Formats: sequence, structure tokens, C-alpha cells
Amino acid sequence: MSFRRGVVRQSKFRHVFAQAWKAKHCIDDVRVSRVTWDSPLCAVNPKFIAVIIEAGGGGAFLVVPISKSGRIDQSCPTVCGHAAPVLEIQWSPHDDNIIASASEDCTVKVWQIPDEGLTSPMTEAIVTLEGHSKRVGILAWHPTAFNILLTAGCDNVICVWNVGTGELVYQLTDAHPDLIYSVSWNKDGSAVCTVCKDKALRVIDPRRGTVLKVKEKVHDGTRPMRAVFLSDGKILTTGFSRMSERQLALWDTKDLSEPMAVQEMDTSNGVLIPYYDPDTNMVYLCGKGDCTIRYFEVTDESPYVHFLSLYSSKEPQRGAGFLSKRGVDVNKCEIARFYKLHERKVEPISMTVPRKSDLFQGDLYPDTAGLEPALLADEWISGQDAPPLLVSLSGGYTAPTSKHRDTLRGKPQLVSQDSGTGAASSSAGSVAAPTSTSTSAAKETEEEVPQPRVSTKETDGNAERPKKEDDLLNELLAEMKALRAVVLAQSQRIELLERQLARIEDGDV
Repeated sequence: MSFRRGVVRQSKFRHVFAQAWKAKHCIDDVRVSRVTWDSPLCAVNPKFIAVIIEAGGGGAFLVVPISKSGRIDQSCPTVCGHAAPVLEIQWSPHDDNIIASASEDCTVKVWQIPDEGLTSPMTEAIVTLEGHSKRVGILAWHPTAFNILLTAGCDNVICVWNVGTGELVYQLTDAHPDLIYSVSWNKDGSAVCTVCKDKALRVIDPRRGTVLKVKEKVHDGTRPMRAVFLSDGKILTTGFSRMSERQLALWDTKDLSEPMAVQEMDTSNGVLIPYYDPDTNMVYLCGKGDCTIRYFEVTDESPYVHFLSLYSSKEPQRGAGFLSKRGVDVNKCEIARFYKLHERKVEPISMTVPRKSDLFQGDLYPDTAGLEPALLADEWISGQDAPPLLVSLSGGYTAPTSKHRDTLRGKPQLVSQDSGTGAASSSAGSVAAPTSTSTSAAKETEEEVPQPRVSTKETDGNAERPKKEDDLLNELLAEMKALRAVVLAQSQRIELLERQLARIEDGDV
């Protein structure tokens, strides 16, 4: 394999190096699943590591705190509610305790993991989504809207769910003639890009159910492809050439006639799974069965995709989990972290920029997407779009005790059992309802439906107090909503001014 390195290019990520953690920090005796499905088999967030494992007579995955190291006991409790092998798992971007799982049993289940982790096997999901006729292998949470989850199955159908109600809100049945390989949301969640067995790349508006753009034969090879939306609206794809060489290609959605860049790598068989970091505009490529992780930087300068380096080891990877930016160690200039799956081990690998200073390196850590959703599910369904709400990593990230999130958690809704929508077996409300069984969730939801506050008035002896509290709460919520609107408007204005400044600097104006 050869990559041309012409004139030295200025980039703060040019010297990023990868380093595996010491053996004492690894997790041992993890029976990683042998399922024949090209998924990462692992999902990580700042609280937990989840790994799909071998399970007799059904499907299961392991969830342990991110600080866990050492041997996993065989009696360690797992999430084991599926009737067939689990194919994909994804943590919610807006709640670090919520995880979705897709399975060969044609269902998607959503689980709430306790803060302290699992103390006993978890078999009852808080929501079960039943809308696919064949096995489900793709999950994608909406990046900015709370409780919106996209699923895709081997029935060539894409479903979009409101997990808070268990309702199937959109279903795309005719967009793909063959097996869907991957689905990726764009930055504000207004569109998705997909690649399919027919070798076509599609840009789709899921709310209108329309295919906005199509590019036939993105890669000529017959093996599976992957596609991911970049933050500037471009699309990066991985696939195979006609000669079975693995390829990476960059596409401009304004003109899909020709790729902006194509790089050929090697002739290995493993599907290259791209992990994209929107903060650094870097892409990491991991192939199943590979012993390497390649990483690239995507810029506006030709050749647009710049090879940086690769991490190489002796052991091939069965899969890998990519930690969200909120979980990296900013004190060590760590910009990314992988959790590499071996046959019976999980090994952390840190990507670090060498710096001498101990101070916070603001240029390496621009504000990143936080837990706070920009929209409620109903707002997105009604047609609204919003970019992610950003948080600073200065001083290390700590999850805020957000009134906004508590409000979201406290808004369970009921769906009529005979509504005939997505047939969610648990019609309990918000996924963050503090219960692990659908039955108790439904009871709790019924109890939380707003009732006249008679008991409060009787026991309090002060009829005015609840009214004053309600008025104050409504005032605060209105102020928060207005403030959020101002922040969003200002961020869009800043983005516009930055684009204009970039054009002036490039001499376009």
C-alpha cells in the first residue's frame, strides 16, 4: 500500500498517534459474538461499554461501566431479551442510560440501563418496536431530535420511530430494491444517506418519503459498502473496486456525477466501517479481520481526503466501538478512543495529538454535541430542523443536571393499543421512564397523566401555592424556549459569517 506525501501540509492532526492501553486496563474473557453480520458489535458512551456476545438460545449483549477492567465473570448479568442473535446496538445520543438493540428476531428493543450497571439479567425492554418482516441489522438515532430512531432490515424497509410513544411515524418501503448496507443522518437530521446492494448511493428525506438524489455504481465491486454524512453535507463512502481493492470516496451532494476524491488501499476482504468525528473532520476506517485502523483528515483543499497514519497490531479486530467526544481525556490531548474487540478481549486504543503544554488545548476541542436534544420528537415530526446543541470540553465534560432533560424524561405518553401504527409491544411513554418492564411503564404512565391537583390543595390548605408554582414553571419554560431560539439563530448567523469570511480569504469574493 502506498500513499503519496507531496509538499508537507499544515495540519494540527498530522502527528496524531494511536496507542493501545496496557493489559491491566483491558476487559478479558468477553465471548464476542460470531454472528455473520458486518456491524461493529460494540457501542460505547462516556458511561458504559456494550458488546454483543455469544448466547445460547437467543441474543444477548454485555453492558459494563466504562471504568471496568480485568476479567468478566461468566455469571455476569447481560441484556438478554431477544429470541434470536443481536445484530446491532446503539446508545442514545441524548441519554447515556438508553440503548437500542436490533435482532434476527425481527424486533428492535430499547433498554434503560441503571446508573450502577446491571445487577441481574435484563429481559424486559421498556419499548419493543415491531414493524419489520425480516431481521433488523441497522440502527441510527436522530442526532438532534429526542427519541427519534431509524431502523432498517433485510426486508429492504426503513422505519422511523418515535420511541417515546412506540409509534411508527414514517415507513419507506419502495426506496430500495435490494438489501440496505448502511444508513447515516446528516448534521441536523433533515435527511439520510443510504447505500444498497444495487451499488447506488441515495439521499433521502425520511419525512416526505422521497429520494432526493441517486448516484448509481458508487463503487464497482460487489462486496458491501458504507456511507456516512459529513458535517458540511458531503458524503464519504467505502467499498470495493472491480478488482476487489478496498476504496474510499468523497462525494459532493450538489453534484454526484463524479467523486471529489478516490483512494485505493488494499485487497483485504473486510468491509471498511467509517467512524467520523465532526469536530476534527477526521475519518477512521476499521475493517473486520484487519489488524490496522487507518485515519484520514477531510479538508476543503485538494485532494480533499488526506491520509494521516495507521495503527497496526498483531491481533485482528472482530469489531470496534467508538467513544463519543464527551468521554475522551482532554488532559492528555486524546481526540478519539476506540474499544477494539478481540476474540475474548476488549482493548482500548487512544488517538492522541502530541502537545507539551498541560493547558486545555482549545484548538483540538471545539464545542461538541452534548446530551441536550435540540428538538422534541413532535417538533421534528412537524417539520422542524435544528443543528446539535454544543457544549464545551474545557476542564473535562460533566453531564449537567438539565431541567430541559428532566422535562423530557417526565413526559411519558400513551399510544392506543389498537392504533395500528407500528405495533410497539410496549406502548409506555418516554424511554427514560425509570422502569425496565413494559407493564410497569404503562402503569406509571397512566399515573403520570396530569390530573386536577385536588389532593395538593386539600392537604396544603393553600390553594394559591400550586397555581403560583405552575405560573413560575411556565414562565421559566417560556424563557428557556426563547433563549434557545436566540442561541440557535445566533449560531446560524455565526456559521454564515464564517462561510463568508472563508470565501473572502480564499479570494472567491
